[in-house]
Amino acid sequence: MTDTTTAARSRPSAPERARRRRGGGPPGEPRNVAWLYLLPALLVYAAFLLYPLGRAVQISLYDWNGNTLATWAGLDNYVEVVGDPALRASFGHALVLIVFYAVLPVLVGLVLAAILSRAEVRGLAFFRTVVFLPQVVAMVVIAVAWRRMYAPAGSVNDLLGAIGLGGLARGWLGDYTAALPAVGLIGTWFEIGLVTVLLLAGTGKIATELYEAARLDGAGPVREFLSITLPALRGEIAVALTLTVIAALRTFDLVYVTTRGGPGTSTSVPSYEVYNRAFQQGRVGSAAAIAVVLTILIFAISFGITRIADRDR
Repeated sequence: MTDTTTAARSRPSAPERARRRRGGGPPGEPRNVAWLYLLPALLVYAAFLLYPLGRAVQISLYDWNGNTLATWAGLDNYVEVVGDPALRASFGHALVLIVFYAVLPVLVGLVLAAILSRAEVRGLAFFRTVVFLPQVVAMVVIAVAWRRMYAPAGSVNDLLGAIGLGGLARGWLGDYTAALPAVGLIGTWFEIGLVTVLLLAGTGKIATELYEAARLDGAGPVREFLSITLPALRGEIAVALTLTVIAALRTFDLVYVTTRGGPGTSTSVPSYEVYNRAFQQGRVGSAAAIAVVLTILIFAISFGITRIADRDR
């Protein structure tokens, strides 16, 4: 009898069950109050991110020069993104830049973090500041400086001549073969500081007892790195890869200042094509289609990196 009474009391009434199915609640319910607090942020997010994104998708479906009346084009602009060899090449260049912006900085950053975390280095804080310095300098300034260094009479060719490799000297940013790697190396130099500081912060959280136990078991520096340091830095590596890959895919200012997509189209990237088509050629619809495809690509790669990092934890 007691059990029956308790079950009847715990069973919700018919109006309560209907309310739960609707997902509603009485005024002042914590969930409703939480949504009220979130509403201003959601409105700002929708106004400054979702609306422009939706507007870009809308424009990408039109043939429009930015001044006259637009005409409906459907998916023609997206077909052009897939079918135009120059546009496909620009996306290929962006993928090449990922190697220079993300892969190389992470590899170099891992080596630097592993060495600095083990060694007693005086002035480590100063070293971190110096390594991080490129991040606080405007990319336009960096691009102008490197453009001078890559010039035929620049310091890069002077250095090659000084070490007996003068035969390799050339106008690096004007060479069809060397221009894209030359631009990519600027990205490598720029991103190494950010990645190294991130990984150094991660190594500081690793318990020293793990290294002491590994040394008692006879592990050397390489085994310690592979068995302790690398697994412990998985989260920091995922963050570093996400940030640097996004930076590689949306590179514009560096390409604009150093090569403007040249020579020919050998260093053109999607973000530069967006600018070129929208403001130089008056093809706003085509530019919007490239921007939408680039956004989807960035989201997909970032989502993939995050999923892989979460799965392996």
